[in-house]
Amino acid sequence: MAEPGGTRQVQGQGLVLAALALAQFICSFAGSNMNVMINDISRDLDTTVQGVQIAITIFLLVMAALMIPGGKLTDRYGRKRCFLAGLVIYAVGALVSAASPGLGVLILGNSILEGVGTALLIPPVYILTTLIYRETTSRARAFGVIMALGGVGAAAGPLIGGLITSAISWRAAFVFQALVIGVIVLLSRRIRDPLPADPGREFDTGGAVVSAVGLVLIVAGILAADDNVWLMLALLALGVLVLLWFFRGVRAKEASGREPLLSLSLFRNRTSNLGLVTQNVQWLMLLGSSFTVAAYLQVVRGYDAVGTGVIFTAATLGLLASSLTAERLARRRAQRTLIMTGFVLSVVGIAVLIALVNRYSTPWAFVPGLLVLGIGVGVMLTPSVNVVQSAFPEEQQGEISGLSRSVSNLGSSFGTAIAGTILVAGLSHGAYAVAMITLGLAGLGGLVAAAGLPRAARPSPAPGTSASATPESPGRRRFGVGSAG
Repeated sequence: MAEPGGTRQVQGQGLVLAALALAQFICSFAGSNMNVMINDISRDLDTTVQGVQIAITIFLLVMAALMIPGGKLTDRYGRKRCFLAGLVIYAVGALVSAASPGLGVLILGNSILEGVGTALLIPPVYILTTLIYRETTSRARAFGVIMALGGVGAAAGPLIGGLITSAISWRAAFVFQALVIGVIVLLSRRIRDPLPADPGREFDTGGAVVSAVGLVLIVAGILAADDNVWLMLALLALGVLVLLWFFRGVRAKEASGREPLLSLSLFRNRTSNLGLVTQNVQWLMLLGSSFTVAAYLQVVRGYDAVGTGVIFTAATLGLLASSLTAERLARRRAQRTLIMTGFVLSVVGIAVLIALVNRYSTPWAFVPGLLVLGIGVGVMLTPSVNVVQSAFPEEQQGEISGLSRSVSNLGSSFGTAIAGTILVAGLSHGAYAVAMITLGLAGLGGLVAAAGLPRAARPSPAPGTSASATPESPGRRRFGVGSAG
């Protein structure tokens, strides 16, 4: 009797992991698939490249601004409940986007509703994975699958979106998202929340609003760079002041014994802080490069959606191959080594994209650089999450998951906003190179942050060793090789 029961448990966990991984896939897909629809959406909705860029950036920004509140709400209402609520809101947004008659409705559906849904459903993905998979090796494997599908969603978004757009319509790509959400809801029936909800948990509504306003102002400042430099500086300065006000409020709430939106203790862990920087830069490079290459191919080279998507297959294959080896790599190499290697490969990939595209007009010139970039990002995605999540105990998983995903999505927003601003200021051969060089310089900054991570003293525990029995267990560990919390 024990064996069939164990088999059912394994199968149940497999379905839960499938639901969580698919959720990360579809949210990452939504962040990049519109890149190949720029011309189609512009023509159909009578808008411009900048209009589509703004819609993409707002989607990423809404996710970043609301991810921390989304993480905190999981403690109050439960992780599974927030996960399902996010799925429903996301599906409604996808269907609204599919039926949108103009850019305004597209922004409502895609940028706002899908963004809000993502902010609710993504933190539970990481919290539930941390709580359900308590053994170090199984947790590393689970995070490897989730990060692999997340990376593939971002890298394969242009290909899948291009195929759907060319075969049917760009609107069908949003219907596809709603259908995938339906599958996830069915798989989610197997999810059991390991921790009870705490309806009496305080929620800092004011802090959520102030932090969101600050982030919006900063990204809006970047978007304004090509129109008015003084407006850009004013928005950036105002955004910084609002965020300083937010952190002052957090300090005051903690001093009075109230629970703020974000505990300042999260920023007292140097390893976690450096890990957050690497997460931000990784997604900045991946989404920034995706938007830059896709816009250049369509607007300058005149490629259609499917042709642009096919070229991105190289990045997808590279990212998938390296992400799925995360567990094996974590056993053999320190997290710091993997993250640094990923940044080196990613910067090399960007350099190859600049060099070959400047010299050759064939579409094959994009393949080597995208392949190397995909491998590099895939190598470091999971270790960066490991570093951050594993630095905190269970009671802080809601906070750190929200902060971690917010920082990552803010990186995506920055990447699209910075690269897009450079491109729309002058869609030319030179603008492409400048955008890619900027992303490469950001990658070098990420490499410096990764070099500051502590060196791991030993490999991860052998399979079968309980995470709670190791020095890297939650609440005690600072930095563990192979730990995937």
